[in-house]
Amino acid sequence: MTIDKSLRTRKGIIRARNVLTRAERIEKLGQQDRWTEDDGPLGLPKVRVYRVVVKKKKKKKGEEETAGAVPAAAPAAKGAAKKK
Repeated sequence: MTIDKSLRTRKGIIRARNVLTRAERIEKLGQQDRWTEDDGPLGLPKVRVYRVVVKKKKKKKGEEETAGAVPAAAPAAKGAAKKK
């Protein structure tokens, strides 16, 4: 059986999946001490999948001023090059 394109992982996990494979569920349950080798692989309890949210970093005031000054200077340089 083939794997759906949305579930393939090429360069690590690109996005969060809300369904785990049986092996992943057993691994997570083992870490939480909710599953042992004596328990069977069938009838596993549900495992919550936590989504990781990455927050954007805020720019400092000094960085905003320098970032705003660089693009303003670039169009002036292009205009000067056209006159020559």
